[in-house]
Order: sequence, then C-alpha cells, then structure tokens
Amino acid sequence: MSKNVLVLADVRDGELRNVSFECLAAARRVADGGMVTAVVLGSKAAGLAEPLGHHGADKVIVVPGEHLDQYTTDAYFQAYKKVIETVNPDVIFTGHTAVGRDVSPRLAARLQIGLVSDCTDVQLTDGKVVFTRPIYAGKAFVKKVVKEGLIFATLRPNNIPADESDTSRSAEVEELHVEIPADSLRTLVKDVVRKTAEGVDLSEARVIISGGRGVKSEDGFKPLQELANVLGGAVGASRGACDAGYCDYALQIGQTGKVVTPDLYIACGISGAIQHLAGMSNSKVIVAINKDPEANIFTVADYGIVGDLFDVVPLLTEEFKKVLANK
Repeated sequence: MSKNVLVLADVRDGELRNVSFECLAAARRVADGGMVTAVVLGSKAAGLAEPLGHHGADKVIVVPGEHLDQYTTDAYFQAYKKVIETVNPDVIFTGHTAVGRDVSPRLAARLQIGLVSDCTDVQLTDGKVVFTRPIYAGKAFVKKVVKEGLIFATLRPNNIPADESDTSRSAEVEELHVEIPADSLRTLVKDVVRKTAEGVDLSEARVIISGGRGVKSEDGFKPLQELANVLGGAVGASRGACDAGYCDYALQIGQTGKVVTPDLYIACGISGAIQHLAGMSNSKVIVAINKDPEANIFTVADYGIVGDLFDVVPLLTEEFKKVLANK
C-alpha cells in the first residue's frame, strides 16, 4: 500500500545538507507510489525547492521567515508541527543530525508517537517499513517495524545513498506561513561564532583524518589537515585529544561526540577506546596508524600501519598528491 512520506529538510548556512537528499531517497523507497513531500524553512527556503524536486520530492512546502534562518528548538518545533498537521503523512524522515536529534524527540512526544532514531538502513518489506539501527555502541544491529500509526525516524548521514539529481523532475511548490509568537521563543540567535575552520562538514565527510593523543600538541594536527585538504576530507579527533586541549570539542568523534560513517577513516595516533570506536567503527574503510602494534584500533582497521604518524602521514600526503596529479 502506498504511503505519503514527509521529509524535514536540514539546512545549514542557507544550503541543503546532503542528508536531506538521502532522506528523500529513503522516502521514495518506502512511498511505493505515494506522495513524497519535503519541507524547508527560512528566508532562503524558496530557492532550495528546486534541488529537492530534482532529488525526488513531488511537493515542497516552503515556510518562510528570518526567525527560521538559524535553528532554535522552539521556532523549528512550531513550524514542523504545523507542517505535519497540514500534510498528515504516514511516514516522517529527518536526518540524525544536531537539528534532527534535538527537534525530533520533542515532536514525537507532543504528537504522542514513537521515534526510531539513528537508522542506517530503511527497506520496504511486504508493505512494512523495516528500519535497521545499531545497538551496544555499534556492536550489533536490530531491525524494527512500527506496527501501526504514524512512522517517525531519523536517518544517520552517509548510510543511505542519495539518488542522482534529475533536472527533468520538478516539484509542486507551496508556501505555508506559520505564525510563531515572539513570546513563545525562549532563545534567540543573535550571532554565530564558529570555533572550527570552514571546510567539509565532519558528519557528512566522505574522508576523515582523525587524531588522538598521539598528535602530542595542537601543531600535531597540521599534517593531518594537510592530508585532509589533499583528499577533500575533514579532520576529526578522539576525546583524548580534545581533553588534552589539542583541538576543539567540535571535532570529537565517539560515543559522546559525533558518529560518522565516511568512505575512508584514517586514525592517527588513536589507541582505539571503545567510546571512540562507537563513533567510527561503521566507516567503510578504516586505516590505523599507531606506533603500538597492540593498539586496540587495529582490531577494527581494514589496513594497519605500525609507525610514527609524523613520519607516515607526510609520506601518505605526498603519495596521494602524485596519484591525484596523474588523474
């Protein structure tokens, strides 16, 4: 039986995040001929409707408003709730991002529905939507099915491939104005100060070069950044490196940091504590560089290099430069 699916698009700095297109791919997979609707918020929302249509949305609901340009729980909650009540979908998808993790539980609680979070796969089997998600810090996976009622789920970035952009597709665009009283907003974003350098979004990066205590200092991250720049990737860190003050906590990967699933994860000077493995063990290819041949990181690595990262990483950087220059 066909289902009407609603995708809550994730926007950062006026641009759609890749996970929005991944959610649309999942939506088309489970809609089974039903309507796929995307909603996008903010003063620049109208300009984002076209790419949503190219990636599978049949309809795009635009909710304009400068107060929606920066995420706040109260404003987004009211806007999304109004859209859900208007669309009345059978399934709701959003990314398992900072925004999705914050607003989705509140919506689910207010709508009195369940929430399947951090899903790594979605399939339609015998008319039922089957979700796969990790448990026990990624040591095992479970499949979940919502027996009845509205289905609400957050999808982990970089796990469900987005469909190719089809510029011949276009979506019906509808503008929906949501009245959000100023006195209902408990927080107001006046300015955004970024601690990390501009570059590839860590949670959506296809390549991540990550450093641990073995980098020894803030300067120790420089060769990692050089390698990341060559590969078009992002730099991450273990909690140990963050606790030591070598980098900002915004780079932390692990159970208490970001969960990432890049195509290539290079761990440099990381011992492999279980908390860190919980945030990156589902990466498609893992390369570990460590002086200790007994380091736990080697148990999850596809490739291991026993050596000093300050010797190995510059060599890798030079070799990748040569390979990419010949392409």
